[in-house]
Amino acid sequence: MTRRGSQAAEERGYLMTGADLLGGNDRRRWWPLERDPMPLESSEPGAFVAGDLRHGSVKRVASAVGEGAMAIQLVHRYLATRGK
Repeated sequence: MTRRGSQAAEERGYLMTGADLLGGNDRRRWWPLERDPMPLESSEPGAFVAGDLRHGSVKRVASAVGEGAMAIQLVHRYLATRGK
């Protein structure tokens, strides 16, 4: 992995998300929190990535729409944890 701006990315520039951030021996290099990242969560906690920008995505419109809907639910879950 490498950096694309402040985000962890793979060699072609697609952003890494979720469990893909935890690979390798140096977990804290790409994920700063004690909890595991949520699905679609980028290396910036609370920032979610969907569609063609995400590593491992199918690169189809219908998939991107579905991931976008999922990201909205994950944002709500993330914000709910911030209030505690």
